[in-house]
Amino acid sequence: MPMTHNLRAFLKENHVSYKAFIHMSSFTAQQLAHSKHMTGEKVAKVVLLKSGSGYVMAVLPACYKVNFSSLKTILGDQELRLATEAEIRKLFPDCEIGTMPPFGNLYHLKVYVDESLTRQETIAFPAGTHMDAIELKYEDFAKLTKPEVEKFSVHT
Repeated sequence: MPMTHNLRAFLKENHVSYKAFIHMSSFTAQQLAHSKHMTGEKVAKVVLLKSGSGYVMAVLPACYKVNFSSLKTILGDQELRLATEAEIRKLFPDCEIGTMPPFGNLYHLKVYVDESLTRQETIAFPAGTHMDAIELKYEDFAKLTKPEVEKFSVHT
């Protein structure tokens, strides 16, 4: 399963320059960063969460973790948990588990980006498989997803 057709078409339709690359199979964003000799700050990971009002996508650097207390406050919702694998499969049928690209808008999901990721000129992220990834300008990503930028993570 190569990079999702949906994502490729979306980037092409919006005239966004990006670099697609194949890497050693990785199951975490930190592994992707390591395999491509990138810092964890530059690789974006997606954390899919279920709140009382639905699913949300949290996007943060690979070397950070979600601060659930902060995100609950931001969302104004005390019900917040990680989505299950079954929920992820249902919401991202074109992606292998753990390889969802950070374009929640393609999946009708609200996107929250941790402010620490906005400091990067470019970001890289999985593109639907454990071996496909994309690198593009953060500015282009933000323009296309229109995320809500908040502080909700801590460096690990």
